[in-house]
Amino acid sequence: MMTSSYRNQTHSGVAGRAQDVVHVPPPAVQSAVAHGVLSAFRSVCGEDGVSSGEAVREQHGRDESVHRCCPPDVVVFPRCVEEVSALAKICSRHSLPIIPFGTGTGLEGGVSAVKGGVCFSLRNMDQVLDLHQDDFDVTVEPGVTRKALNSYLRGTGLWFPVDPGADASLCGMAATSASGTNAVRYGTMRENVLNLEVVLADGRVLHTAGKGRRPRKTAAGYNLTNLLVGSEGTLGIITKTTLRLYGVPEATVAAVCSFPSVQAAVDSTVQVLQAGVPVARIEFLDDVMMDACNRFSSLSYAVSPSLFLEFHGAEGSLEEQVKAAEDITRYNGGSGFQWAKDAATRERLWKARHDAWYASLALRPGCKAYATDVCVPLSRLPQVLVETKEDLIESRLTGPIVGHVGDGNFHCLMVVDPDDPEELHRVHLFVERLARRALAMDGTCTGEHGVGLGKRALLREETGPVAVQVMQGVKDALDPRNLMNPGKILLPREL
Repeated sequence: MMTSSYRNQTHSGVAGRAQDVVHVPPPAVQSAVAHGVLSAFRSVCGEDGVSSGEAVREQHGRDESVHRCCPPDVVVFPRCVEEVSALAKICSRHSLPIIPFGTGTGLEGGVSAVKGGVCFSLRNMDQVLDLHQDDFDVTVEPGVTRKALNSYLRGTGLWFPVDPGADASLCGMAATSASGTNAVRYGTMRENVLNLEVVLADGRVLHTAGKGRRPRKTAAGYNLTNLLVGSEGTLGIITKTTLRLYGVPEATVAAVCSFPSVQAAVDSTVQVLQAGVPVARIEFLDDVMMDACNRFSSLSYAVSPSLFLEFHGAEGSLEEQVKAAEDITRYNGGSGFQWAKDAATRERLWKARHDAWYASLALRPGCKAYATDVCVPLSRLPQVLVETKEDLIESRLTGPIVGHVGDGNFHCLMVVDPDDPEELHRVHLFVERLARRALAMDGTCTGEHGVGLGKRALLREETGPVAVQVMQGVKDALDPRNLMNPGKILLPREL
């Protein structure tokens, strides 16, 4: 996790203008807190369920991004949806901003209380509520993380495959539309959320697909579930999510393969998918990332663009899948194959990928890391990767690249000196160029991390003014006083 000294840098740089926000509690908040709001909160969730201590507020004013810490004025810890609703009604009466908080693993400043207000920390709501094994679905509260759910499911023959890397809250993953290494086969949170329970800004409780409903598909009305998935806390507080589950694969095989060029690695990815090989993961690491992983984990992989692959399925079908993938990769100059079937060996093969963040940091001891991501159509991936690497070199920046190339998504893990304003400025300019390069190739400025604070202007460029106006209209309808996580996704309204 990044230190507060880095988050509190005030010069313009990586996080742009969003990093320069300095929160001073507005008079309305100061006055409301002074006139009994804390007592009202305590009447709902008890003495231990409310904190205005500096350390607790600081903890809840930051995520894993480089955006500076903006602590809320108060943190509340509700234990059930009824308490969330009651607390939201109090906030609504006093016009207090509401910021939902799961585990704080976001990467775009989504939990920063840029206008002060009340942080709803949902860690005490940590129950797996309903598991329907025969229907392959489960309902969980926001304090349940993906690892906790899969631990709970152990022995049932089921698992939840969406894996963003961090052990994030599942409701938080829904709020940010998270995905990860398994998305090429199992999809993102958008494809795996069946229903949401959401507390709106005025305290009303919404069930996006109807209370207790969990059909695999529906044609009934507007798709409110997917409207709330990816809303980053700006439309309501997600208090339950019903998720699709999958059968644990009978067998799993993993592989690592190196290539003479980025083009060859991506060509292999496209051809594997075109051949209909049901690969579960295809991860790309560039030469800089492979070198970092070798050094950090004492490995001996080739220092060249590499693919990490994984196949899930029945014993009989895996051999065919593996052979098809190997033939394709060899055709494109792939070499140094290392295949693994048993869990221990697979774990060793994947260690480089799992330790990428820490390996990147180790390239420059004492520096800090900042991750940014974009996503483009597969056919444009070689071009955008080559141009991005050239840009990194010309900008004199350290930025290993790792990506979920099976769906055109990749990340630059920038390693920067927090005490060097000039370098921070170069990183900020690079991040903007990278996002616009993706937009120019019919892609998106963020495939996974979300908009948060830092990509609000880019969202407007990506979707156009009419789409942003429609988004603002939805926001106005559900949250007319802009109390839900204000300052995120949408820029301040132009008067």
